[in-house]
Amino acid sequence: MNTSALRPAVPLLVLIIAGCMVAAIGNGVRTSFGLFTLPMTGDLGLSREGWGMAMAIQNLAWGIAQPFAGAYADRVGTGRTIAIGAAVYALGVFGMAFSPSASMLSLTAGIVTGVGIAVCSFSVVMAAFGRSVPMEKRSLIFGVATAASSFGQFAFAPISQGFINAFGWQSALIYLGMALLLIIPLSYALRGRTENPVGHADLPFMEALAKAWGHGSYRLLVIGFFVCGFHLAFINVHMPAYLVQCGLSPEVGSWTIAVIGLFNIVGSLLAGYLGGKLPKQLLLASIYFLRALAIGLFLLIPVSEVTAYAFAAAMGLLWLSTVPLTAGLVTLFFGARYMGMLYGVAFFSHQLGSFVGVWLGGFAFDMTGSYALVWYLGIVLGLASAALHIPINERSVPNFSLRPA
Repeated sequence: MNTSALRPAVPLLVLIIAGCMVAAIGNGVRTSFGLFTLPMTGDLGLSREGWGMAMAIQNLAWGIAQPFAGAYADRVGTGRTIAIGAAVYALGVFGMAFSPSASMLSLTAGIVTGVGIAVCSFSVVMAAFGRSVPMEKRSLIFGVATAASSFGQFAFAPISQGFINAFGWQSALIYLGMALLLIIPLSYALRGRTENPVGHADLPFMEALAKAWGHGSYRLLVIGFFVCGFHLAFINVHMPAYLVQCGLSPEVGSWTIAVIGLFNIVGSLLAGYLGGKLPKQLLLASIYFLRALAIGLFLLIPVSEVTAYAFAAAMGLLWLSTVPLTAGLVTLFFGARYMGMLYGVAFFSHQLGSFVGVWLGGFAFDMTGSYALVWYLGIVLGLASAALHIPINERSVPNFSLRPA
């Protein structure tokens, strides 16, 4: 059986629309959590580090669970996996609304929500796309899915801030949890799993991982993806509070997150399109270099509404544009059959970076009263990741799962 494009259980357009809606809702809720930093820490008497630790644990739990969620989806089907994940995700957000302490938040907002995000994330959605879309169009469709998740960020940021202003943070979380339950019926369109080609083995998790890790370009890709997570999580969680510290309103913080999501729609679609035309590894190196440049300029210029929105627009173009390129390289290296698991491993590295970025942001603020240390570290890491991606070789690994004669 040829895995370059398998007939989906529903028409391809329906599958893509449903997958994009799942990505939009799941990412939209997650990226709104930074808006809860000030009201929840203020009402619950939490330190910024305590709040940051709960968000960091969420990212770490997401990262740890993602390879297993991807492997589960590869074996039993993406639809069932996403439905289970949505239920767990909603449970975590409901629990977050009734968590009175940092330790309870670490359980609800951290572990439960993080696992739920992993199991219904757009990484699993892209596994469904990867088995159904022809190879030459995968990078573009991955970009479409990433853009949809960005639209969710654009839409949910002002909605969530409006809920907080109108009903309070606790009710706002309940409404967001209810929105997550809409993913369950959408998951039906994404059912199915990818089969191996004739003559290829169905490799166990550790054997597939060991063979993939022996590929040098995959190692560089995984290590470099750490930096993407560091940038995104730090900015998403701490940027609204940082702007308030600089004298701007919470509404500016929410619209900054929304602007990132809006411009990321363009960036993701552009990255997906260019990924089918130009070397993906060089596009990734350029993205990380430009992120470092954007952060440096943002720190040099006095903060105002104009500079905040300009920085958000620039980062938005570079935000999740790494995802279709990284996912495209993983499927190119190893094929669609192991995309969910092996992209999940790369995403674990991304989430380790997220853990460090979120926790270090809160720790640095509590220790110094400033986020400056983490901003400057973001510049250094961006330049390092750009250098790591340049030597990646854009070619498939021959006979990755071929049975021995």
